[in-house]
Amino acid sequence: MRASILVMLCVGLSRPTLGQQAPPTWPPPDTARATRETQLRRALAEIKGKEALPAESVYREIRMMTGVPAGRLLRIMDLGYGRSLGVTCTFCHVEDQWDREDSTRKQVARDMSAMVHAINDTLLRRIEGLRGKPEPPIVNCTTCHRGQTKPAISLEAPPQR
Repeated sequence: MRASILVMLCVGLSRPTLGQQAPPTWPPPDTARATRETQLRRALAEIKGKEALPAESVYREIRMMTGVPAGRLLRIMDLGYGRSLGVTCTFCHVEDQWDREDSTRKQVARDMSAMVHAINDTLLRRIEGLRGKPEPPIVNCTTCHRGQTKPAISLEAPPQR
């Protein structure tokens, strides 16, 4: 009897009532996913046979991730940047002219990547007692962005009582 009442209470609390909004979902919906998947397939087709070569030998303007295989670079860009920010490739790049440097967003991404490496490689290692198993704790783009272009830097206001 108590269990069924608890279930009814939990189910009742989880559904919005008239005039209430549904709570936000996590992870947020990735509306750009299908477009990114298409762009990734096209990009992989364009480098067919060169996927294992270092990215800088396949692409121009590779300033970070040198030595990373070209196919892996594309997947890192898709997951690590695109999905983490909820965007498509054209958020930073000009389609079919991927090496163009017209967008300041490319440099922002490079600078943010350097920040992430500084946090992971230096700052987190200095925190006594912070240990993860089996891997040490890390931050990445998703840590702050959570599928949005603007990082989550504040919490919602607490409910008024």
